[in-house]
Amino acid sequence: MHDIIQIAKTLVADPDQLMNWILAHGGLYLVMFIIFAETGLFVGFFLPGDSLLFVSGIAIANATSAVPFDSTMTNLLFWMAMFSVSGVLGNIVGYWFGNKSGHLLMKRPDSWLFKKKHLQQAHDFYEKKGGMAILLARFLPIVRTFAPIVGGMVDMEYKKFIRYNIIGCVAWVVSMTIAGYLLGEIPWVKHNLEKIVIGIIFFTTAPVLFKMFFGKKKPAAQG
Repeated sequence: MHDIIQIAKTLVADPDQLMNWILAHGGLYLVMFIIFAETGLFVGFFLPGDSLLFVSGIAIANATSAVPFDSTMTNLLFWMAMFSVSGVLGNIVGYWFGNKSGHLLMKRPDSWLFKKKHLQQAHDFYEKKGGMAILLARFLPIVRTFAPIVGGMVDMEYKKFIRYNIIGCVAWVVSMTIAGYLLGEIPWVKHNLEKIVIGIIFFTTAPVLFKMFFGKKKPAAQG
């Protein structure tokens, strides 16, 4: 494990080595899988999709060999399409899992861990604002993992889910990948990639953590 951590630090500290390593080891296909896992699998909530898309954009811009095309712009469009497909499919899997597990939960009696009224409240929320929840969740780590699962649990209208799933995923992938692609040409960005990646993780995760730990709690109803 120590060796793996050291290798990771070395790769991040040297942007050129990082980008060459990504391309040499089929890393962009690995990025596809990570995006799928983060947006569709319950255990993928900790994966850093934002920073990986950003670094992928840099890798595409600085590729010295065909990946898989000779044209850099063609490669950019190809990989953004592939990343988008992975994210869309991931959310569909998450919706399917939530739909199956939600129906099972509704058959169980209430317990201290699960109450049917909470699922009903989530259902009412998704009926009103479910589309925007799915769309905006793409830009929030952790939330983007659970949003489609909850959508499936509360039987969100599937056509509506698919529509916002596609829009949100394409917007997320294109914005993060193009940002890396354009900024990756700047020497300062290449030499400070480690700080930028940490910054992306911090600024995308901070709102979620703040809400979790410092969100206002509704006062108890007066008897």
